[in-house]
Amino acid sequence: MTYDPYDALPDVAEFTVTSTSFTDGAALPMPQVSGVMGAGGDDKTPQLAWADAPEGTRSFALTCYDPDAPTASGFWHFAAHGIPADVTSLDEGAFTLDAVSDALADSVRVLRNDGGVRGFVGAAPPPGHGDHRYMFVVHALDVESLDIDEGASPALLGFMMFGHTLGRARITGIFGR
Repeated sequence: MTYDPYDALPDVAEFTVTSTSFTDGAALPMPQVSGVMGAGGDDKTPQLAWADAPEGTRSFALTCYDPDAPTASGFWHFAAHGIPADVTSLDEGAFTLDAVSDALADSVRVLRNDGGVRGFVGAAPPPGHGDHRYMFVVHALDVESLDIDEGASPALLGFMMFGHTLGRARITGIFGR
C-alpha cells in the first residue's frame, strides 16, 4: 500500500481534518462500511471537522477514494462540491447512500460514485484482497462553485478542481475483509 494518487498533483497548502468516527490510519467502523455492497455496514460518511483552511477559501469539496481497489483507476466512494466556506464540520451520516443532510441540501452537489449512485458508498473491498485505504480529503477551493452537474464523475471533479485548489486536508481509514 504505497501508491498515493495525491503525490502526482501540484503541492498545495495542508490543513487539518479530524474525525470522532475513526483516527487517521485506523480501521473504519461499521457505519463507514458498505451495506449495499454486502460488507455489513451502514454507508454513512464519518464525522469530520477541519481547521486552518488557507486564506481565500470560498468553498470546499469532499472526496473519498480507495486507491487499493483491484482496478486500474481505484474506486471513488464519494465526491461532493459546493460545501460553503463557513462549514468546518460534518456530522456522521451527513451523506449516505441516498441522502444529503438538510443543512447542506441547497448548496452541495453530490456526484455519482463508482458504484453508480449519487451518495456515499462505504468500504467494501473484495474478500481476501487485504486491507484497503479510504482517503477522505477536504479540498479548499478558491471558487464558490464549480460548473459541474451531478451526473459528472469524481474524476471530472478532480480535473475541474485543478487550478482552484488552495489546500487539502486528509484522513485515511483502513478496512479489509
